[in-house]
Amino acid sequence: MKTVLVTGAAGFIGFHVSHRLLRDGHTVVGLDNLNDYYSVELKQSRLKQLEQHARFEFHALDLAGRADMAAFFEHSRFDQVVHLAAQAGVRYSLTNPHAYIDSNVVGFANLLEGCHHHKIEHLVFASSSSVYGANRKVPFQIDDRVDHPVSLYAATKKANELMAYTYSHLYAIPVTGLRFFTVYGPWGRPDMAVYRFTEAMLAGRPIDVYNRGEMRRDFTYVDDIVEGVVRVLDKVPRAEAVIQGAGNDPSSPAAPYRLYNIGNSQPVNLMTFIKTLEKCLGVEAKLNLMPMQPGDVLETYADIEDLMRDVGFRPAMSLEDGLPRFVAWYRGYHGL
Repeated sequence: MKTVLVTGAAGFIGFHVSHRLLRDGHTVVGLDNLNDYYSVELKQSRLKQLEQHARFEFHALDLAGRADMAAFFEHSRFDQVVHLAAQAGVRYSLTNPHAYIDSNVVGFANLLEGCHHHKIEHLVFASSSSVYGANRKVPFQIDDRVDHPVSLYAATKKANELMAYTYSHLYAIPVTGLRFFTVYGPWGRPDMAVYRFTEAMLAGRPIDVYNRGEMRRDFTYVDDIVEGVVRVLDKVPRAEAVIQGAGNDPSSPAAPYRLYNIGNSQPVNLMTFIKTLEKCLGVEAKLNLMPMQPGDVLETYADIEDLMRDVGFRPAMSLEDGLPRFVAWYRGYHGL
């Protein structure tokens, strides 16, 4: 069994990954700054679930604090790192850009320094499908050009990929990046569409539907994301002596660095998503049709053949099966 540092442990995906690692018998050191971007009470509720495990240890710490992070690495011991802490949200990056630079760039640099100086066996970090920008070639493949992000959030995630590759190349740190596609499920964030729509529909309020619903998303259930993270964590990348025919593929370099998409690979039209949610809630949505928003994209669609080839996993939870699980959690958590 390993000791694993999970950053963002009080967050949506971090909570689920921590829970799975603990269930599998590992020791988890959780780190989170518990900021107020969304409900701190929800984050505390997630932590209460994790703290029921004797093998869970939590530290309230901001990754952007260089001295604090250096001291944390100096006095803590873990074998592997799953980095899920980040300032999330595309639209919020339009109004509070410095939060993204502090958390996603400065914080990630501090984490990479810690991994470098303390000989971490494997760093797995979260990137995002947002790096593909307004790419209209689908499905999105790892070797697609991602040089035109349409939000600062996306730009910071692309920066993370470049920074991680540099550290992997210079210091032979095994690193794997994962581009997540529209994750949803129990314990989700209140700023995510499924949560906002559910809250508004149950309250009888209209929901904002951007681009008049003419968008498609590769909705991926959180348990599928977790399974992918755990499988990738167990597959430590090795450097390749010679690159033959690699082209622009960033996941096949002469360094112990890999990059994968994790998505359901079955994009769903936004109006279909809303109809499915209506059935789960037994409520008809009131639609406030709006234009396309800055930073948004028309479609996301993951090519996951590399993930299937290397770790033998393909996300499979359908929206028809996954949404009722979110709704059941939402009703229970809010006492409805």
